[in-house]
This record gives sequence, C-alpha cells and structure tokens, in this order.
Amino acid sequence: MPRASPSSNGSTAVPHPGPRPRLTTLGRVFILELTYTAPLDRIDALLSEHVAWLERGYADGAFLASGRKNPRDGGVIIATGTRSAVEARAAADPFALNGVCEYRIVEFVATATAPALEGYRERLPV
Repeated sequence: MPRASPSSNGSTAVPHPGPRPRLTTLGRVFILELTYTAPLDRIDALLSEHVAWLERGYADGAFLASGRKNPRDGGVIIATGTRSAVEARAAADPFALNGVCEYRIVEFVATATAPALEGYRERLPV
C-alpha cells in the first residue's frame, strides 16, 4: 500500500496508485495444452482439418494465439470465453474427435496484459 507523505503545505497526501485495470468485457482467458497420443503421421493426416478448426476459432474471436510445442509433441492455444464454451470447442477439434490428442485446459485471471490484450485484464477480488 502506498505510504502517506507530507506535502509542502504540511498536509498528508497518499500517492495515487495509478489506474486500476478494468474488469474484463471479453471473457476469461484459458491455456489449452494439447498432447499428442498418436504418432505424427496420424497427426499430419488430420492437420488440415485441425487448421480449419483453428481458423474458425480465430474468426469467432475465441482464439488469441496458437502454435506447436517444441519438441513437437503437441500444441498450445490461448483462448477466451466461458469454461463451458472453451471445453465444447476443444471437444470439437478434429484431433480430439479422432482420439489423437488429450487436452489440458487451464483457466487463469489475467491481471497484467500487453496493451493489445487490455480488454482481457481482470482485477483480483479484494
């Protein structure tokens, strides 16, 4: 908490802590970690369907970023929305439908963001 300090006129002022992040208006943020459960040839056979599914997620505003893990044993998607919507979207991934990956979904409170993601910033409960 900021400390009070005397001003030049003898009054005590508490420094302003700066603007507080606003509550999100764009949905919660999730990390979706995919782990492949099948050989890469099976993954590659479904890759174009998976990419089309990703493109729909971006068009719908549900996905913020995605890519392969290194080493290539899965991938990561940063998504937004409600938990139930994110879980339903993950279940509709062609990789999941064909049993070639498992999903781990982690919801988190984005208390700090890059300026471009400010709409996802949240305040912690006090």
